[in-house]
Amino acid sequence: MIALLPMKGNSERVPKKNIREMNGMPLFFYIGDTLKRLDTFEILVINTDCEVIASMAKKRYGTWVKIIERPSHLIGGEVPMNLIIEHDINEFGISYDYFQTHSTSPLLCANTINEGVNLYNFGVKSGLFDSVFSVNSLNVRLYDKNLIPINHKIGKLIRTQDLDVIYEENSCFYIFSGKSFIENKHRISKTPKIFEMDRYSFESIDIDRESDWDFVEKLMRSNVGICKQI
Repeated sequence: MIALLPMKGNSERVPKKNIREMNGMPLFFYIGDTLKRLDTFEILVINTDCEVIASMAKKRYGTWVKIIERPSHLIGGEVPMNLIIEHDINEFGISYDYFQTHSTSPLLCANTINEGVNLYNFGVKSGLFDSVFSVNSLNVRLYDKNLIPINHKIGKLIRTQDLDVIYEENSCFYIFSGKSFIENKHRISKTPKIFEMDRYSFESIDIDRESDWDFVEKLMRSNVGICKQI
């Protein structure tokens, strides 16, 4: 299985967050170190437009990391991630299984990754599903942008634990085969399986804003809620 960790040099809400130091270490080292520690992935592929990221990755991970220099037509915040993944799969081939994650999930636990990979392997072996992606389950009253209830009715007060569950794609990880991706042009296949995570678990935090950054850094410094890695 190949691990994909696409990263760009610039970011809008948190400038240069991928290489910015969090609690004394560049952000992308956290998830990179976790993936390396598992000994599950043949190689780590980093698709990037940033020479600094490429240099730091090579120095830390040696021959285990493979750098793909992002072509100019795939550079920019508006480029869909699926196009970048497709480029990587065309580089390495459809015969591999792929695990894609983000540097912005630094608290993602090794045990959780293992469970996700095991679930995927079971799905492929049994023929029940051919992709897995992580979600947070929500048992709260939700509305759309027009304040129309999504999973409840105004005037009928149902206990939150009895509401229909809504799943939030949390972007912690996606697991799929190269063949499935090329057929569907998407990392989520036509027969996917969700991997449920606790929305209140710190490992499902995605760093998207400065407030997320500050919160995660405080957690790391205090070692509160940080899982024990393998």
